Amino acid sequence: MSSIDRSQSVGGTRTYEVRTYGCQMNVHDSERLAGLLEDAGYVRAPEGSDGDADVVVFNTCAVRENADNKLYGNLGHLAPKKASRPGMQIAVGGCLAQKDRDTIVKRAPWVDVVFGTHNIGKLPVLLERARVQEEAQVEIAESLEAFPSTLPTRRESAYAAWVSISVGCNNTCTFCIVPALRGKEKDRRPGDILAEIEALVAEGVSEITLLGQNVNAYGSDIGDREAFSKLLRACGKIDGLERVRFTSPHPRDFTDDVIAAMAETPNVMPQLHMPLQSGSDTVLKAMRRSYRQERYLGIIEKVRAAIPHAAISTDIIVGFPGETEEDFEQTLHVVREARFAQAFTFQYSKRPGTPAAEMDGQIPKKVVQERYERLVALQEEISWEENKKQVGRTLELMVAEGEGRKDDATHRLSGRAPDSRLVHFTKPEQEVRPGDVVTVEITYAAPHHLLAEGAVLDVRRTRAGDAWEKRNAEKAAAPQPAGVMLGLPKIGVPEPLPMATSGCGCD
Repeated sequence: MSSIDRSQSVGGTRTYEVRTYGCQMNVHDSERLAGLLEDAGYVRAPEGSDGDADVVVFNTCAVRENADNKLYGNLGHLAPKKASRPGMQIAVGGCLAQKDRDTIVKRAPWVDVVFGTHNIGKLPVLLERARVQEEAQVEIAESLEAFPSTLPTRRESAYAAWVSISVGCNNTCTFCIVPALRGKEKDRRPGDILAEIEALVAEGVSEITLLGQNVNAYGSDIGDREAFSKLLRACGKIDGLERVRFTSPHPRDFTDDVIAAMAETPNVMPQLHMPLQSGSDTVLKAMRRSYRQERYLGIIEKVRAAIPHAAISTDIIVGFPGETEEDFEQTLHVVREARFAQAFTFQYSKRPGTPAAEMDGQIPKKVVQERYERLVALQEEISWEENKKQVGRTLELMVAEGEGRKDDATHRLSGRAPDSRLVHFTKPEQEVRPGDVVTVEITYAAPHHLLAEGAVLDVRRTRAGDAWEKRNAEKAAAPQPAGVMLGLPKIGVPEPLPMATSGCGCD
């Protein structure tokens, strides 16, 4: 073993690093990959290892622009490290691996393992097989072998967790390749979902985010159109579960029973991420989105009537093939009407394998850029105006870990309001831990955050804060990788992490 190998091993145990790209699905899958590796005896490499781990895993995304170039650039960076370190292994999984299964090893022959979105549970076996046989192992399953939540997990947060309720998607949006890579929607049994949530709460988690490619279509696979609203209401009956969120819904499947469940279930937070993609009926039709502007704005109106303080965010694509200036103006119109708290805006770019990539009317980059800048400027103005309405309000914040990049310099802490707005607040004299809840008064608003510059009005220590404290005490007593291992509950199957952003752009 070389000196580098020794420096990265912990007590003779092989180390690993997982690099994640893309949506919340990939983030959650990476928690499973880390759990699988640790269950197999690996330990997480120290922070800042930069590819010096014994095993480096890339969990890839095929949706983002230049995803393949980014992957091969990173693989090229690791090639000389691998050449100088016998025994080092590199694995590539995720959506890009599912799509480019036959080309990854050809373009990067130093890769040891390629696995897909349906068989992440095979990673430890494939690594061992590649080591013994001394040749690359490429294994891509065409359908789901085991629901990811039945696998071991290593959660990044002690107080907040992702909970997958479905995988795959039945939509056929022309700009999106995800359904082809993750397959048709497959729903989990409600009892298994609730068992996992109860197990998480027993571990100290107080906030969960229900996760699905099209989360409110939940039930289509089990034949119950109201299954999602029933699930939300069932979450409201779990003692100790303080906050419930979900992402991302689809306007087509967003029904009145879901709005009622949100409004009537106290621990379902007043926050909604509702992808728009375009405000033009013509473009929506070309995108194969099964709603139109009137339907979309009608949903927003109903949500606001039932939940007046709801913060609504969205996804928007600018420059879809054939988009005219009039079409773009319709998008700006919806943005003005909906008054989103936040928008995740994307410039359209071709995704190989999608119908949109072959459409006529591809928009010149210069035109797309100019429209994008106008959209961003409008949304920034609206976000700031909406945030200013929060000044003077008294809010309960769940204290967050690692969300305030300037907290040390400003002597502040950061937390999330019920509607998931980020709030930086004055650090109180009393000890406050991530997962605890503080009450503050908002004194200042910026487009992307709020400030509470006065004294904290109240501090409530929570079981989630206790869980965070226990994790860190154990880590200090016996240095181990950060994270929380959660095994499979006896009764069924087995973060938020920072605010859940949009999905793969396919929502």
